[in-house]
Parts: sequence; C-alpha cells; structure tokens
Amino acid sequence: MAESTGLPERWARFVGWLDERMPLTKTVEYHATKYYAPKNLNFWYYFGAFALFVLVVQIVSGIWLTMMYVPSGDGAFASVEYIMRDVEYGYLLRYIHSTGASAFFLVIYLHMFRGLAYGSYRQPRELLWLVGMAIYLVLMMEGFFGYLLPWGNMSYWGAQVIVSLVGAVPVIGPDLMQWVRGDYLMSEITLNRFFSLHVVALPLLLVGLVFLHVVMLHHVGSNNPDGVEIKKHKDASGVPLDGIPFHPYYSVHDFRALIVFLFAFCVVVFYAPEMFGYFIEKPNFEQADPLKTPEHIAPVWYYTPFYAMLRATTFPLLGLPAKFWGLIVMGGAVLIPAILPWLDRSRVRSIRHKGALSKWMLAIFVVSFLVLGYLGTIPSSPTATAAAQVFTLLYFAYFLLMPWYTRAERTKPVPERVT
Repeated sequence: MAESTGLPERWARFVGWLDERMPLTKTVEYHATKYYAPKNLNFWYYFGAFALFVLVVQIVSGIWLTMMYVPSGDGAFASVEYIMRDVEYGYLLRYIHSTGASAFFLVIYLHMFRGLAYGSYRQPRELLWLVGMAIYLVLMMEGFFGYLLPWGNMSYWGAQVIVSLVGAVPVIGPDLMQWVRGDYLMSEITLNRFFSLHVVALPLLLVGLVFLHVVMLHHVGSNNPDGVEIKKHKDASGVPLDGIPFHPYYSVHDFRALIVFLFAFCVVVFYAPEMFGYFIEKPNFEQADPLKTPEHIAPVWYYTPFYAMLRATTFPLLGLPAKFWGLIVMGGAVLIPAILPWLDRSRVRSIRHKGALSKWMLAIFVVSFLVLGYLGTIPSSPTATAAAQVFTLLYFAYFLLMPWYTRAERTKPVPERVT
C-alpha cells in the first residue's frame, strides 16, 4: 500500500520541480486539458491533426533517408537505388516518405477546404489564416525542392521546366534563373542547393510556422461548423457552455480517426506506393539524362492544378510573353486565398447559413480545382487547353466575385448557441 501511494507522490514532486523551472503544467492546461473546443466539431476537423501527424512522419523518415543519401550528380540516383535495394527496409523508408508527401498535400487541401466552407478565415482568425497560408507556401517549396533529389529523369526535367519559368521575368529573368540554378544548366550545384533547402532551411521554417499556427489557434479558439463563437456564453467559472476540454475528449477522438488514416496510409505504402505513376512517375526510375526528355513532362499530382493554369496561358499581353503571364497566373492562383478575410463580405461565417450563391460558387471552385488537376496530368491539346482556360477563369471567379455575391445573397439566421 505504501508503494502505491509513494509513486504518485514522487511524480507530483517531480512535476512540481519542473514547474518551478518551466511552465509545464500551465502549458499543458492552456493547450490541452483546459483548452475548450466547440462540442460540435465534425469529420472535417480531423485533417489538422492528420497534417501534424504526417509532418512528424516526414521529418523522421527524412532524417533516416538523409543518412544514406548522397547529394551529388553521380551519387544521388545511385544512393536512392542503394536505399531501395540494399538497405534493410530502405524501400519502406523511401515509400513512406514519398507517400507521406502526397498524404501531406491531401490532408492540407482538405483542411483548407474546411476553412473555406466554415469561414475559418473570418475575424478574429485573419492572422491565423495568413500563417496557415505561409505553411502552405513553404510546403509547396519543400515538395518542389525534394522532387529533384532522387535525380530521376522526370525529377530532372520537371524541375528544369519550373525553374525555367523564372527566365520569363522581364529584364532580370535570365540572370535570376542562373542564380536559382547556381549554374547555366540543372547540375550538381542545383542538386546541392535544393538538398540544403529541403533538409535544413525549409523544415525548420515549417516546424516554426506550425508551432505558431497551433499557439495562435489556441489563443483565438477553434471555429466550428455553425460559425458561432463559444466564448460568448460562459458559466460562472468562465468555462464556455458549448465547449469541452480538448484533452481527453478530442485527443482520444482524433486518435481513433488517426488509426483509420494510418491503416489507409499503410495500404498505399505496401500495395500501391507509386499510385500508378501519380506518386512516383515511371521515368523517375531512370537516372537523370539531359539528352533524353520524357515523352510527357508533368509534375506530381498536387501541383497539377497550377501547372494546368500555366499551360492555359497561351497569349502574350502588353509586349510580354505568354510564359511570363502563365507564371503570374500560376503564382496568383496559389496566393489569392491569402486575401479571403478581406474578400468575404457576408453577414454570416459558415456555409451552413450562407445563401445559394456562396454554396454554388464553392462547388464550382472545387470542381474547377479537380478538373484542372486532371488536365495538368495529361498531354497538352487544343481541347485540354480550352478547358483549362475556362476552369482557370472559374477558379479565379470564386475569389474575385466574392465581395459581390457574399454581400448580395440572402443568408439564414445564425443560432445563438452551437447546434
């Protein structure tokens, strides 16, 4: 009996010792046990936790791959083959990392869709949304720099096409392109540069931004499907009436969903790691060859909507080439969601209470994004280019027309409390 009561007492003394030197208990309470989240969070709120899990998977698997990877023109492809064929469970590490990259973008896109649907970018979460967009941009760069590292033929030519876009910038384009590559052509210098950014600079920046995102989220509080602020209705002790502690309720809730997600992740890793060429393209099993262009150059699936927009821009304007305007359109498509807090003029926050116009525009936006993603995977043709031009216009219409249709439509009354 003495032993059973002594252990918690020692633990309490140890926690007390830590609390004197760092705010351990206060931090746990602020971010978990006394952080009150809305009690009506639904399926769409899983993807933030999934993104955090995949980030950890990518960092851990990336560290192990870096131990055996050789960032040189002669050694990069050979080291990847060595990992795949000779390192014990090396193939598994490589496939976990490559599948993790696609899983990361999938859950981030679904996480962003939830933000669009429920108005998570609205006051007081504007800065939270901007930090989230910064995470997305860093993730885009991280994926691009990592894409070259296997030094496969598709990696080489895909990176060559994207980097060459910088050359379309007026006046400084050629010099800027040479500066990005570090050489006149894609070479070992470019590989080393991308490797340094992929394994050191961008992961540090990404982890810092994710930490900031979580801290800001727990400061302003989570949004919910009704778009109602739960902090408005509190009991005598200051606890939100419509909130429940994140831990243990949502931590256990998310853990169960994470098991299902992990099961699906493992199915892909073990049975379809290349995902029929969408995760790892067939030409990437050949070493980079500057003299052998793949039959059809296309980026990985999570970049294809923007690649389709780039190819859809086929006309020069104001004396500048179409390639330059394609770069502007592609960059604008990535950046324009950042200004959503100032475009949405609706009187309500959630899609549940918005009018038919907002619902139709959101549906058209999602369809446009999916169709553009498909068009970016197929060879260019007059029909595909025309379709891409139409859906690019629809993509931008969702944002550019938002001040009009969100202000003009009829909205439903918002409940006082969450439903």
